[in-house]
Amino acid sequence: MRMVPFRRPERARKRTLDQAQVVRAALALLDDIGLDELTMRRLAERLGVKAASLYRHVRDKDELLALLGDAISGEIPLPPREGSWQTQLVAAAWNVRRGLLAHRDAARVLAATPPAGPQRLRHVEAVLRILHEAGLRDRDAARAAYHLNNFVTEFAADEGRFAAYASLPGMSRRKMLAEVRRQFKTLPRDEYPTLVALADALTEDDQDALFEFGIELHLRGIRSLLAR
Repeated sequence: MRMVPFRRPERARKRTLDQAQVVRAALALLDDIGLDELTMRRLAERLGVKAASLYRHVRDKDELLALLGDAISGEIPLPPREGSWQTQLVAAAWNVRRGLLAHRDAARVLAATPPAGPQRLRHVEAVLRILHEAGLRDRDAARAAYHLNNFVTEFAADEGRFAAYASLPGMSRRKMLAEVRRQFKTLPRDEYPTLVALADALTEDDQDALFEFGIELHLRGIRSLLAR
């Protein structure tokens, strides 16, 4: 009988984990299950490790969300440095909106975390630079940036929530808007005459136009500050 040489089994390589891997996995998990279901336990299961292993790389869920916010911001292009301040500011707003819509609940993540992390701070710096170079006073530039950021972030958050509702079984965006329109039009006219009259305009399905209108309101406000 020919002897088969015995081979010792190779020792399994210890899997290494770093913070970047944790954040990438968390972002993928966010896309799959959403912010409300994202937990450290589920993230550990996704990575195939024990939850305790995660705490070597992130202190807690709050820090994880801050890191997610920075990672999401890193995927968003910065606005161009050429052109008028209006052109640069509009580009910044559209870039952020598209970036937030690229990941499930991304806008909620940014709304729930402070502006920290190098990639996120670059966007804050870019918007403040545009407003400051346009000629706004320091306080006006800071306040304008604050309100513009809130508008874009909350707009994207609303879009995400609406998309989630519209994706429910048997539902669609068109059906949802039609139902809301019907409800507005059937309200008592003596109590809600304007809601009834504007039912069609209130349920118009053109998010891009609605976003452009909001940006234009901000631009006009900034122009009025510059004219003072």
